[in-house]
Amino acid sequence: MKRILIVEGNLREENQSFTDGGIKTHTESLKDSISYFTDQLDIDVVNPSSDENINEVAKDLTKYHGMIWGGSSLNIYNDTPEIRRQINFMRECQKNIKNIFAICWGMQVAVTVAGGEVKKCPNGAHRGIAHDIEINENGLKHPLYKNKNKKFNTPAFNFDEVVKLPEGSTLLSSNPINKVMGINFNVGSTNVWGIQYHPEITYAKMISLIHFRRDRLLEKKAFIDQMEIDSHVKIIEDENKISNKDARMRELENWLNNLN
Repeated sequence: MKRILIVEGNLREENQSFTDGGIKTHTESLKDSISYFTDQLDIDVVNPSSDENINEVAKDLTKYHGMIWGGSSLNIYNDTPEIRRQINFMRECQKNIKNIFAICWGMQVAVTVAGGEVKKCPNGAHRGIAHDIEINENGLKHPLYKNKNKKFNTPAFNFDEVVKLPEGSTLLSSNPINKVMGINFNVGSTNVWGIQYHPEITYAKMISLIHFRRDRLLEKKAFIDQMEIDSHVKIIEDENKISNKDARMRELENWLNNLN
C-alpha cells in the first residue's frame, strides 16, 4: 500500500474555529476527496506550524510515496515563526519526497522554497471561485490536466499569487486574476505539481467560508457590502448546479494515479 503525507497549512487556532463553526478543516476535505478515488492509501497528517515533533517527522520522510500540501489563510511574506516552520518543513519535503502536490498556499510555500516569489495579487482575489482558467499548450500535454477541459471554473480562495517561478518551471495554466494557476517544477529528483485553486474543496464549503469569514472579508475590502456578498454567493451557487464532481477533482485524481 502506498503511503502519503498530508500537510495542514492552517494554524491550529484557525482549524479550531472551523470546527467550532461546523466547517471541515482543509485536511478533512482533502481526505474526503481522496477517499472518493481510493481507499488503498496509508495517510499520515502533520501540521508544521503546531506539531511539536515536526523535526522528528522531517527525519523520516523518505517512507512516503507522495505529499499533498493544502491551503491556508496565511500570507507567506509575513514571515512569522509559524510560517518559517512551514518553509523549513517544505525544504525537507523537497529533498526527501519524490512526488509533491502543492495546492494554493502549498504551491506558494513550495515556490518560495525553490527560489520563486509570492506577492499580493494586484488584479483582485478569488473569493470562493476562479473563472476562466485556461490550460496552455504545455498544460495540455501534462498529466496534471489529463481529461480536463481546456477552459474551466473551479473552487478557489486566494489573495496572493506567484510572481516569480522557480528556475526550470513550466507554466501550465492561467486566468485573468492569476497568471500562475498551474505549474510543474523539479527540485533534484522531486517532482512538484502546483495549483492556485482547490479541486478538493466543494463549492458548498466555499460558500460556508464566505459566510464564516464575512467580517474579515468586508474589513479587507474583498466585498463592498452584504449585497455584494449575496450576489457573489449566487454566482457560486449557480456554478455548483452545473459543476461535475469528477471533472472538478480531475487534478487530484491524476496526481494520485501518477504516484510511483
